Amino acid sequence: MDNWSNGCLIMMLFLILLMSFVVDVKGGNLMFNVKHKYGGHEGLSLKDFKEHDNFRHGRMLNAIDFKLGGNGLPTDAALYYTRLAVGTPPKDYHVQVDTGSDILWLNCVGCKGCPTKSNLGIDLMSYETKASATGRSVACDEQFCMLNTPYSDCKAGMPCHFQVSYGDGSKTAGFFVKDNIQFDQVSGDLKTTYMNGSITFGCSSQQSGELGTSNQAVDGILGFGRASSSLLSQLASTGKVKKIFSHCLDGKKGGGIFTVGPVVYPQINHTTPLVPDAPHYNVMMKGIDVGGQALDIPTTMAIIDSGTTLAYLPHVVYNTLMNKLIERQPQLEIRLVEKIFHCFDYTGKIDDGFPVVTFKFADSVSLTVYPHDYLFQVRETQWCIGWQDSGMQTKDGSGRGITLLGDLALTNKLVVYNIEKQTIGWTEYDCSSTIKLNYEESDGSAYAVAAHNISSAHIMDSTMFFTFFLTIISVLFILLKW
Repeated sequence: MDNWSNGCLIMMLFLILLMSFVVDVKGGNLMFNVKHKYGGHEGLSLKDFKEHDNFRHGRMLNAIDFKLGGNGLPTDAALYYTRLAVGTPPKDYHVQVDTGSDILWLNCVGCKGCPTKSNLGIDLMSYETKASATGRSVACDEQFCMLNTPYSDCKAGMPCHFQVSYGDGSKTAGFFVKDNIQFDQVSGDLKTTYMNGSITFGCSSQQSGELGTSNQAVDGILGFGRASSSLLSQLASTGKVKKIFSHCLDGKKGGGIFTVGPVVYPQINHTTPLVPDAPHYNVMMKGIDVGGQALDIPTTMAIIDSGTTLAYLPHVVYNTLMNKLIERQPQLEIRLVEKIFHCFDYTGKIDDGFPVVTFKFADSVSLTVYPHDYLFQVRETQWCIGWQDSGMQTKDGSGRGITLLGDLALTNKLVVYNIEKQTIGWTEYDCSSTIKLNYEESDGSAYAVAAHNISSAHIMDSTMFFTFFLTIISVLFILLKW
């Protein structure tokens, strides 16, 4: 072969191999590509993860699959986000998936204080109603506004405004709009098809605090809370889905499963009731066992929130738990890192050296958190404790009585939120495997939904690149000899 032919073959092979790395195949019952917000921890301090927690705080088309990415490690990833196709023609927006808030909002064109760049490897987008053939503003006298954000000085045709404040003082404000959003509906085993839904969401015109300055910025937040304003509630009100969703966050490999619809496998044998009329996914916590020994603490309310990275306990409960943990290792030299985290050096196996923590809830439901869940490795021999004093969560100390269980406690478990029955339940599970969702109640059809990890779906990591590079060199050598 001449050099020209060799060069053409090499170029074709290069393009084919490159495409195999960057092509992203979408499918499924309503499905979102979800990725962990922090994707990698380069340049981040431990304080970044705490600050993130501070501010965020008939036949039915009844199954939606959200592709997950990232993980819940405070030193690696700290939030999950997904990609939504919004408008006509559809444009992609990356939004944080948050079970602790109630509305979907996007950064909008002309926003003051909204982020303009992100270190997450994504191009930030701004929504504009005029750029979508199906987009329109929502007036304050429309039913959605009167139910969710009523105010006395509304006049016909005036926009429906919203404002959201977070624990660290960050705020976002703007007005509601309505447009089509493209979902991936589960249509078979490991298969999806597209489905459009008309959704009312916030168009952020102003931001302040951490929301507008974070290097790990996204295009908005997707609230999966209990209120009628949430995306889930809006879809359910039109009969497209049931008000049931679940997540299984893989704390070992990253990614996991996030779906809308009834889960039939694995079975959730025990559930605990949601507290009626509570603003979040609140449950009654009856007690805590540490290494099989019950702590002397009162019954209190706890919030289950996958949008939070760590776990927060009331001051008295926190001190009692920490004292019990340290009893096992009295020789440890505990030091405070960044004025937030209690850290120590340890060379043994943490699951052997520290106790299991078990939370007890109403109706005899328990949630087990292992040492490898609540301890995270900062360096080869340095570990930090993930339990936090909830009194330190907000600047004004208003959260001092809150028990807030985030990803630290929820990873490696399938958690099912059944809002229709007002219950929540979980079971330990391999979150890198598959679950089955009920598709049509009349004939008992169930479809498999697989775990996803899109954290590396668009970025070639060093190992993949090295393998790719060696392949090219090997083929080049063979062709030149030929």
